[in-house]
Amino acid sequence: MRHIILIIMIFLFSASAIAGGSSAGKSAYSFLKIGISAKSQAMAGAFVALADDLSSLSNNPAGLTAIVYDLRGSTDYYDDFGEDEESDITPIVKDDKQNKFFATYMNYLLDFQTGYLGFARHLNDISSFGLSIQYQDYGTFTALDQSGNPTGTFSAYDMAFGLTYSKRFSRYFSVGVTTKFIVEKIENYSSDALALDLGILYRFDGGRTSLGLSIMNLGTQLKGLTKTHKDPLPLVVDAGLSHTLKGLPLTVNTDITIPSDNDVYFAFGGQFESLAPFMLRFGWSSSGADFKTGSSKDKLGGFAGGFGYNHQNYSIDYSYSSYADLGNVHRVTLSTDF
Repeated sequence: MRHIILIIMIFLFSASAIAGGSSAGKSAYSFLKIGISAKSQAMAGAFVALADDLSSLSNNPAGLTAIVYDLRGSTDYYDDFGEDEESDITPIVKDDKQNKFFATYMNYLLDFQTGYLGFARHLNDISSFGLSIQYQDYGTFTALDQSGNPTGTFSAYDMAFGLTYSKRFSRYFSVGVTTKFIVEKIENYSSDALALDLGILYRFDGGRTSLGLSIMNLGTQLKGLTKTHKDPLPLVVDAGLSHTLKGLPLTVNTDITIPSDNDVYFAFGGQFESLAPFMLRFGWSSSGADFKTGSSKDKLGGFAGGFGYNHQNYSIDYSYSSYADLGNVHRVTLSTDF
């Protein structure tokens, strides 16, 4: 119970400290807010309390330990549809693979090329570490002089390098932290920053319900694009609940996200597991309202869906996300254990 109280207290304190939309558009490194996992984004980003694959590196580092040591990992403890059979069994190992690799690619809005690479190694029964690289390539642009005459071309990109450590303090409670070094380059100008991601994950006895909390991009810009100006980082607080329905092959997730540079938004998603090894996913986020312009495409804004397929030590996930008039984003994620 004290872990639950801690999660609630941290969330309330963090939320009150960073709220809201009056700072819209004032943060640097907006690429850090892009969802990188096809699995999580198929559920509209409602994932912080589930955090059961390597994408936890980017949205809740506490999940890095829980993806191996889980209350739901044994048929001796858990039946096909999530009904607990015993209550005194300690967490067991979902697999005996020490290493995990994860890669995502997407052609983001405006043809920005975006990707993510993640690696994790499990050190022992209660701790894991991970490495990650996130990038966004904005492509090549034509440079113009003050009169509008072409003078050549230039490129721009963002990158973030992460080092994650996660530890399980009890059969229910895990904590994780990621240290990130962030780089941005536009023509001959560059900036860099240091940031922390903090995550908490609590899974109730029985394994069907979990609470998650993450505080992302807590840090400062070390060097701005100019000598006299520095921008804040896109600080985000995300809290969520995940629950596997008793007697049904369905896991539902809900998140509330509070960004420092935009309004609060909600996300809801689910995963059908009855067709395993195929998984069907769906989701909706209220953030879709930000992309609506009054066109006929507005009705799909904020909706998402996708599927996953697991075969032995390999997984492939796909997601579709609608951004209304701005377009659609397709993500593909590949992962393996070894």
